[in-house]
Amino acid sequence: MELEVGDRTVRISNPDRVYFPARGETKLDLANYYLAVADGVVRALRERPCMLHRFPTGVTGEKVHQKRLPRGAPDWVQTVRVEFPRYNRHAYELCVTHPADVVWAVQMSTVEFHPWNSRRADVEKPDEWRIDLDPMPQATFADVRQVAELTHQVLDELGAVGWPKTSGGKGMHIYVRIEPNRGFADVRRAAHAFAREVERRAGELVDLTWWRKDRDPASVFVDYNQNARDHTIACAYSVRGVPEAVVSAPVRWDEIPDAEPGDFTIATMPARFADLGDLHAGIDDAVYSLDELLDWAERDERDGAESPPPPDEES
Repeated sequence: MELEVGDRTVRISNPDRVYFPARGETKLDLANYYLAVADGVVRALRERPCMLHRFPTGVTGEKVHQKRLPRGAPDWVQTVRVEFPRYNRHAYELCVTHPADVVWAVQMSTVEFHPWNSRRADVEKPDEWRIDLDPMPQATFADVRQVAELTHQVLDELGAVGWPKTSGGKGMHIYVRIEPNRGFADVRRAAHAFAREVERRAGELVDLTWWRKDRDPASVFVDYNQNARDHTIACAYSVRGVPEAVVSAPVRWDEIPDAEPGDFTIATMPARFADLGDLHAGIDDAVYSLDELLDWAERDERDGAESPPPPDEES
């Protein structure tokens, strides 16, 4: 089957292959979903190095984490080179600039899109600060909602605009557009200072203990480490690789008290997008400076706060 995507044509092989067994949605359904939310997903991915999570036989089969662009890409698919100094290697990753790039990735069995928080103009200078509210096994989505509200309060006090979305699992992500003038280490340090402030206000609800096994199992981890170099999370509008085809969905702050992760799927999101448009449409117009957060980091360090281990030491 061929799909016309703007001025480009993308061939979809095996369009009837079932990718999501809970409701029987197919590879073609997945492609049509991404076409329905094209403006939003392209905005989330535009010009960012992007790792692909591919499921060649559907989400109950093998999962492939692919940094390098799959072979056979049309000449209009663009890439960006990223370095991996630790391994003395590099890769040319997908760099989305057009909805057809996303649909072609679906043709290559991609379900999830995991972009960097920097763009190809300077991949070493992030322009996106990511707040990942990661619940531990005994924490509930109601706990995540409470931490999201505290996060919103602190962002408001800082004068920063946060753009929330469900994670597609039990957590939530909040993105803040930042000036691309600092490296990953500074962005992570600022994010850690912010997380400490949320922890102070949340009491036992938030636990920033580094090692996962040592955290309170009923707490929420405000994962500042998602701002480390080459750490990626599913973008806004990305489908997650689960049988129910749940989506990482942008939400308004006033929706969070009633939102449930399962509300947002490839079956429900097209109508929502048609009605509301891209709830993250203004993100590029609300740019925040990290200066105050870095001042917080210095203050906390003077007061004896411990720095976390290097980001490549898994928490």
